[in-house]
Amino acid sequence: METTNLSKIRRDKMLNTINEIKKNISDEETLTNLSMIENELTKKKYGLIWEEHEERVDKELENQIPAFEEIKDKEIVSNPDEKFNFLLEGDNLHSLYLLEKTHKGLIDVIYIDPPYNTGHKDFMYSDMIVDSSDGYRHSKWLSFMFKRLNMAKELLKNNGVIFISIDDNEFGQLKLLCDEIFGEENFISDIIWNSRKSVSNDAVVSLNHNYTYIYAKNISEFNKRKEDFKLKLNIDSFSNPDNDPRGPWKADPFDSPGIRPNLTYEIQNPNTLEKFLPPKGRCWRTGPNEYSKLLADNRIVFGKSGKTKPQLKRFLSEAELKGTTPKSIWDDVGTATVGTKELQDIFGTKVFDTPKPVSLINKILELASYKDSIVLDFFAGSGTTAQAVLELNKEDGGKRQFILCTNNENNICEDITYQRIKTVITGKRKDSSKYSDGIQANLKYYHCTYIPRINTENENLHNNLLVNIKNLIQLENGIEIDDDKNRVYLDEDELDSFSKNQNELDICEKLYVSSDILLTSMQESIFKNNNIEIYIIPEYYFEDEIMEVM
Repeated sequence: METTNLSKIRRDKMLNTINEIKKNISDEETLTNLSMIENELTKKKYGLIWEEHEERVDKELENQIPAFEEIKDKEIVSNPDEKFNFLLEGDNLHSLYLLEKTHKGLIDVIYIDPPYNTGHKDFMYSDMIVDSSDGYRHSKWLSFMFKRLNMAKELLKNNGVIFISIDDNEFGQLKLLCDEIFGEENFISDIIWNSRKSVSNDAVVSLNHNYTYIYAKNISEFNKRKEDFKLKLNIDSFSNPDNDPRGPWKADPFDSPGIRPNLTYEIQNPNTLEKFLPPKGRCWRTGPNEYSKLLADNRIVFGKSGKTKPQLKRFLSEAELKGTTPKSIWDDVGTATVGTKELQDIFGTKVFDTPKPVSLINKILELASYKDSIVLDFFAGSGTTAQAVLELNKEDGGKRQFILCTNNENNICEDITYQRIKTVITGKRKDSSKYSDGIQANLKYYHCTYIPRINTENENLHNNLLVNIKNLIQLENGIEIDDDKNRVYLDEDELDSFSKNQNELDICEKLYVSSDILLTSMQESIFKNNNIEIYIIPEYYFEDEIMEVM
């Protein structure tokens, strides 16, 4: 039976009234105000609705354009033949703005651990701490997250995934927000992480967990790779008590969920002659004929004693190819205390309140990344994601790249995030004591700077933006523009001079040329004969910004 939508009836009545009023009004201001009321009445009527707020950093985009400035003395190079990782210092809204130019649709995995908005001074909005007394606390947090998650979605590959950690304070709001941005159909799971082992006796209920939402950008594209979304097997659970020549195995249930008459039949234990039917509400995995083949192939066992119901052998050699399906509760990746101790081992003292354990991020990467994946964390905090990427690369020979974004509030980026990455790569703590043998990797450190959105004789926007092209090229390609092997030319005369210098041609491998420069046929021939790869600098870097002031 269809129910009556009373809200729609009232809304339609108000809209009809407004239309009648508008027929007798010619004043433009009044008509504009009535149209605004109409817009409010016709907005979405289901989902998450909040009071929108504007940030200072959002307002700043109206008058200035973010750009990256490389801090050269923070560069780390220990593996010159591999690509660079990047640490981007600045407000993550501005960093995401620039990443949309270089990495749109290119990120495989995003992990973020945003402010939880607990009301205990953990969330700052427009330079103001948001505490529990702020009546718009949740609206400000949602406005803050909405902009960033929308940009994050644009950065993901079609088969990419995002993991978002959160606690009880905003987990309900975040779920609805992500359903709106990514689509409810793209929700994969909510991982419950056992973040604390001890019990808080002064609480009504001791909080011992966090949530991690997982969303695909496009579930149909993700499903094409979901068989890779597996964890490594626990090899210790496999054994070979009957010396099967196919190697170690473990016994899995032979029954499965569902009631199917063709898969419901008696199976006799050949050792005891006892007959078994599937448990209530379940059926056998195969029909009788296939079961007989499995039994003849020594793939059916009847428990350790040989006296129980049938089980199916799963061989390690076969299982390793598929991996194991992850569970939604993770209690094997360490706690927040472990994360704190890991960081203390690097710095010698407590320098960050809530670091995640490396093993938590490592498990996420094991699930969601390939060996050549690009991993983004735009709430980088202490830099756990960077350490997890580097350690997993060392473990499996991968070449994953990370991009980390964080502000430098209280010098967190310089003193903690950067120093942690440096220690992991070099194996040396800040005091030069040994931390480890190091992990060969490369890092570039960018600081977010700003260019005024003006175009005058003294402030030529086109020229000002071109100066920053080099840093975007490095970021997009993970390379060093060293003016030897990799070069950038924005001027025709400089390019012409280079094309006539054989010594420089012999060194150069890649050439990035402004789209304003038209190569001559002779130049194309010279570069081809010298095996130099030509890349046209994409106009999308700053095309929109330049057009706005033309």
